[in-house]
Amino acid sequence: MIALLSDCHANYAALEAVISDAHGAGCDSFIFLGDAVGYHCQPNECISLLQAVNAEAVLGNHDWYLLNGGVCPRSKSVTETLQQNLSVITDRSIQWLKQCRQKLARLHDLYLHGGPEDELEQYIYQVTPNLVPVEYKRLFCGHTHVQHLCELGQRTFCNPGSVGQPRDGNPAAAYAILFNDQIELRRVPYEIERTMFAMRAFGFAPYFYENLRSGSQIGGRIDRIECLKDENDEPQ
Repeated sequence: MIALLSDCHANYAALEAVISDAHGAGCDSFIFLGDAVGYHCQPNECISLLQAVNAEAVLGNHDWYLLNGGVCPRSKSVTETLQQNLSVITDRSIQWLKQCRQKLARLHDLYLHGGPEDELEQYIYQVTPNLVPVEYKRLFCGHTHVQHLCELGQRTFCNPGSVGQPRDGNPAAAYAILFNDQIELRRVPYEIERTMFAMRAFGFAPYFYENLRSGSQIGGRIDRIECLKDENDEPQ
């Protein structure tokens, strides 16, 4: 059984809860779809835990930002959290991020952070059958922080959701379990107060973490993924 995780974003309490739940469910391997860093303040703890379970990992956009100076061109708040991460990140954590690939392919499954058009930055909010590249049957992506499973004829799209910053209105940490051809979406309540306390200890204002209680973006926006099942879009 494989635990599929994404977007823990330096939220150690959430990642710890998810990995404990996955072990309890019988998972013996882990795939991580990127963004170990950013938004929260415990990147080393998260990376060490991902290393401890030998997670195969792809690179997320926040991971890339950190490796390239810690600046997000479209968000001052993201840049502020990345700069904090840079101030504490260890060489061991940096080396782990550097070895992350931009995509992982296994048989007929493709694992990305963003999407097929941009492996780091593509936000997928609408899913159609032709989104899945023709050489694959299942596409797994993170980045939008919205848990979603969509069956599209002979193809499947899955976003396991975000471990560390869910944005679908449910504050519980999200992940998925893969077992043969089956995909199970799971949610795990965790001690949000632990993450809030850590953020306060590093001097962050509530603006940076109060969204964790509502399962939203910073600022309060709730996101959704729409599945458009148009048979004419089904690849041949």
